[in-house]
Amino acid sequence: MKTDDSILKGYRYIFGPVSSRRLGMSLGVDLMPHKTCTLNCVYCECGKTTHLVKTRKEYVPTKDVIGELKDYLEKTPELDYITFSGSGEPTLHSGIGDVIRFLKSGYSQYKIALLTNGTLFYLPEVRKAVMDADLIIASVDAGTEETFQKVNRPHPGLKFDRMSEGLVQLGKERKNQLWMEFFIVPGINDNTYELSETKKLIERIQADKTQLNILDRPGTESWVMAADEQTQKRIKDYFGHSETISKTKPVQGRQADEGELDKSILATIRRRPSTLEDLSQTLGVHQKKVWQHICMLLDHGIVEKNSMPRGEFFIIKKD
Repeated sequence: MKTDDSILKGYRYIFGPVSSRRLGMSLGVDLMPHKTCTLNCVYCECGKTTHLVKTRKEYVPTKDVIGELKDYLEKTPELDYITFSGSGEPTLHSGIGDVIRFLKSGYSQYKIALLTNGTLFYLPEVRKAVMDADLIIASVDAGTEETFQKVNRPHPGLKFDRMSEGLVQLGKERKNQLWMEFFIVPGINDNTYELSETKKLIERIQADKTQLNILDRPGTESWVMAADEQTQKRIKDYFGHSETISKTKPVQGRQADEGELDKSILATIRRRPSTLEDLSQTLGVHQKKVWQHICMLLDHGIVEKNSMPRGEFFIIKKD
């Protein structure tokens, strides 16, 4: 078993590749410090936002992100997407456009996806920076300011109307695929009036697809529950041309490299607490093999268990 220090070394800003429910084999790019975001959503499975901000700047060194990507992609890995995601809002990073341009100029064989909460597209420079992404998946969880405040709990400087108009403008200017994601929070955004207002907004945005999401693991607030199947069907039928994000197991084909499995496990749970089953599905590795590595990480005091309603979640051990 490696020493604690050697296990924790490795890439800081890229992670995976992971087997995504929507994007296949995806290499993650995390441009933000943990939980630095414009929103503090009640359902966020990454935990409470500790740095609620709306100022764009170079939160991590752009050149270091590009350096890691170059080092990894020179091995010509088999990927379906390179995805800007993680545990913060990627469009807050002022260098996201530079990273996308680097990928498009040197590694154009790879598709680029952006997972975003959609709050900053009212800024022309943000729309311009991400315009070359092959796929943008943006969130719309509300149709009114009141529900936006209840569900997403934004930075005080962000207003629903301004955010909405930014998304509408993105829909007009975008060159490639744009999907909208609606996270169902039962009792808050699933009533008839709210759904009507949300549907109107999504139609104005003119996205290619609308996806419905439900709670899969504990959210920031313990009172948030997963929508039942009847509610999911009702909303899916109401929106039309929508789909529920599958909770089924991703196809396990291209697996995480055996020699890098410790790093892959740590990179995954650093951004999102995961069960043994979650890790097996995400990394495309049999549960028995993942469990062997988890046991070693537990023995070395690098990770710890946290009991939650859905099972035992593994997290990085706090100092």
